Amino acid sequence: MNNVKILVAVHKNYEMPQDTNTYIPVFVGKDLHPNVNNTFQGDNTGDNISGKNAHYNELTAIYWAWKNLETTDAIGLVHYRRYFTNGHKKTLDSILSQEDFQKLLKQAPIILPKKRCYYVESNYSHYIHAHHREPLDVTRNIIKKRYPRYLNAFEEVMNARSAHMFNMFVMEKKYFNKYCEWMFTVLKELEDCIDISTYDSYETRVFGFVSELLLDVWIKTNKVSFVETDYTFMEKQNWLEKGSKFLWRKIVNEKK
Repeated sequence: MNNVKILVAVHKNYEMPQDTNTYIPVFVGKDLHPNVNNTFQGDNTGDNISGKNAHYNELTAIYWAWKNLETTDAIGLVHYRRYFTNGHKKTLDSILSQEDFQKLLKQAPIILPKKRCYYVESNYSHYIHAHHREPLDVTRNIIKKRYPRYLNAFEEVMNARSAHMFNMFVMEKKYFNKYCEWMFTVLKELEDCIDISTYDSYETRVFGFVSELLLDVWIKTNKVSFVETDYTFMEKQNWLEKGSKFLWRKIVNEKK
């Protein structure tokens, strides 16, 4: 793996890594916000779904790379405030380098962030307490009908209490292509099956939310080995606020 490219999904002006040989800032939803930033690579060149960013989140950057980034050995995605790191320092100096990624890819063809654990509930329970239940249930039906080979892994991931989240990964190009082909096909079928016209602006990001749980499903089904590494959220997080929101969503949704 001599050429690893890491997309940095960003939707506003923000400080970016200095290692431009490794990191590519991709302004997501560029079609929707054409005048916000003219420095970063837009997700609206070539074959793209930039116009769907309000519903697909950072997946518009992944789609852009899948269709347009050819000369690379491995492709990954991080976020402008969340990176793969050495330890947990909240500085761009701590993020992984080209050499770091190359070493990890010698161990396995996929690099993932360490799993996020929910402890008190399953991935499915956590999802439906935070979002509308229907899209995830429809996704299961799509997989059962169209991709039955993936159903057992889907059930395992839904029942587990941890997962590789945030759509963060680095993959050898051949695996990246195969994953994108499957994942975007499933999401397109989901898009055709559900009506999100009554969803609020947060919940309309549904396809990005669902995709976070599809990554482990794909890896389990295809039995692709992976290596985990640390990741860090670069800004201070208000854990009291996050915990309060989690409990509120859980209480409210359990009454539905």
